[in-house]
Amino acid sequence: MSLLDRRATVTTTVLLLAFAAAAWFFTWRQAGAIMVADLTAPLFMAMWLTMMVAMMFPTIAPMVLAHRMVVLKRGEGNLPTVVFVAGYLTIWTVVGLIPLIAVLGFQHSSPQVLGERQLEIAAGGALVLAGLYQFTPWKSFCLKQCRTPMSFIVTHDFGGGSLAAFKAGASHGVYCLGCCWALMAVLLIVGLMNLAWMAVIAVVFMTEKNAPYGPAVSRIVGTAVAGLGLAVASFPGLLAWLSGGMPAAASM
Repeated sequence: MSLLDRRATVTTTVLLLAFAAAAWFFTWRQAGAIMVADLTAPLFMAMWLTMMVAMMFPTIAPMVLAHRMVVLKRGEGNLPTVVFVAGYLTIWTVVGLIPLIAVLGFQHSSPQVLGERQLEIAAGGALVLAGLYQFTPWKSFCLKQCRTPMSFIVTHDFGGGSLAAFKAGASHGVYCLGCCWALMAVLLIVGLMNLAWMAVIAVVFMTEKNAPYGPAVSRIVGTAVAGLGLAVASFPGLLAWLSGGMPAAASM
């Protein structure tokens, strides 16, 4: 590795980790200060984007580094990699509209619409489905795309320039979504601002994508999540305990 490559690797890694650390700090500061009743759509989306930076930036470092190496070899400078990351975040920002609708629906719904026990059973069923998704071919396909950074960049970043970089980043965001959405749904169920669950799921993402035994971890986690879903559906009060003693949506 040349001196230029080493400098690019160190600089890119430090920046990604610094942004992730700052996002974790801001998430921690806000975790106990905001309740569902306080949420507006802009505030929620800002919180969601901060969470994505905190949880995802460490996991995508190898992919960003691969893109950085490719554009450096082409002599394109720093901008394309910045745009690549922006394309990635765009996908996760758009996806944030789904939990936003869920949270706002919870905020404005009547408590009598769905009883507490029915809510626990529904949450348990959702967790079972999230666990089973870990065994599907689509999960395996998306995870493979995330685990082969250089191959992905070579096959998705055509033509060079900022537009190609944005498309490549957005494509990676789509595959990352396909890999991670089920476990992000777990986070929605147990509480989006639950720092302990955020940390656990972030570690799972990191391990799945970057460790040699990542695919095996996916299946182990899938089994655990499905089992947790059965337990939530079977034992009243477990969901509230998992989300910190309050309904999942309210734990924000």
